[in-house]
Amino acid sequence: MTGPDSLLPLIKLAAAFIIMLLAIRFRVNLGLSIISGGAAVGLFFGLAPDMWLPTVFTGLTSPQTLMLAAIVLLILLLSDVLEKSGQTLRLMDALSGYLKNPRLRLVFFPMLIGLLPMPGGAVFSAPMIGAVASRMQVSKDTLAALNYWYRHVWETWWPLYPGIILAASLSGIPITTICAFGLPGMAIMLAAGWFFMLRPAVLSLPPATVQTDSTVTASTPKAVLRQGLPLLVAIGGSVLLETVLAFSAQGIPFESGVIAALAAGILTAAVQNKGSAGILAASLRHRHLWQMVLVIAAIFVFKEMLNTTGAVHQLAQLAGGRTALTVSCIFMPFIVGAVSGITMAYVGATFPLIVSLAVQAGLQDSLTAYVMLAIFSGFTGIMATPLHVCFVLTCQYFHCTLSKAWRHVALPCLLLFCSGLVYHGLLLLWLKP
Repeated sequence: MTGPDSLLPLIKLAAAFIIMLLAIRFRVNLGLSIISGGAAVGLFFGLAPDMWLPTVFTGLTSPQTLMLAAIVLLILLLSDVLEKSGQTLRLMDALSGYLKNPRLRLVFFPMLIGLLPMPGGAVFSAPMIGAVASRMQVSKDTLAALNYWYRHVWETWWPLYPGIILAASLSGIPITTICAFGLPGMAIMLAAGWFFMLRPAVLSLPPATVQTDSTVTASTPKAVLRQGLPLLVAIGGSVLLETVLAFSAQGIPFESGVIAALAAGILTAAVQNKGSAGILAASLRHRHLWQMVLVIAAIFVFKEMLNTTGAVHQLAQLAGGRTALTVSCIFMPFIVGAVSGITMAYVGATFPLIVSLAVQAGLQDSLTAYVMLAIFSGFTGIMATPLHVCFVLTCQYFHCTLSKAWRHVALPCLLLFCSGLVYHGLLLLWLKP
């Protein structure tokens, strides 16, 4: 029979997570919130006083920490240069002439902005979808939901998102594998968005909007290529270099290729845009940039605390390995995602535990299936919560209530969550040794 003493590791770990979630809920800096969770783990599991500083030092100086911090810095710098130089808007102008279908025009700009992992990016695309819909008689809450939903359709697989890079880094799964297996998430997002928000039976558009807008600026493939070149260099270079490293230099971590490709993308944007040096200098002084670095550092300190204290080993012994792992993948990422509304939070707070549980249970061969389950669950939590900054800001822009816009999102989120469970089951069958 399971007694109170045998449940103690679970109680301790739950208490540590509650402390972290409360800190996130009360708007404490995300990095400091994760550090508080790590400190609670060390305290509750009796980490010796002389081990605290070495554990923190190991977490801060690991190659993974340093490389991931560099990647996040470079991604944010690339986003800043493209946005503040106006190149993102020029890319949209170059592409707009190819958009004939009015439903496609409604969602295209949120999807395009979604390619860049800028904080609160839905606010950037809100004026664009608002301008497109100005003659379509679409309700404000529908516009808010469309802008919010389609802004995030990339997040289960797009290789420029720090959360995806972090998931690959923490799990040890190649980022190309994470992206390939995460791609069905985008298909589900697009299908759910169409069925619940965009199809003719749900969204009726006046016949006049079917006609091509004669005011659309003429577009050429050359203009699209020029304005999109930095993104092509960063994304294509990342995939190419990681593939090369995987087959010809297996001792070199994939992060090296991503860093090189992102640096090349920034250089390309800087060459194309005068004044980029000033934009980069201003970005490096921006507080948000360094807050993201603090988040990376906090995540790896938290991971090191879990390993050093033996918390994961004790939890794995409490329940059957597969049971503990499955429950952790379903509920923990969802809860952290719902409370924080941030991908980096649910990945950083839960993946160290999930990966360690998989190793303890001897389920490394099926790790990809469990990582996908955690990504689907955590991402559903992020999309379903009204705490998500993109959701709040989008509703503020369109002057609609959170509850009205959320009604459009609730059923798509439920479909996304259930699809994740089914997908996990299919992956387990496929990956079964």
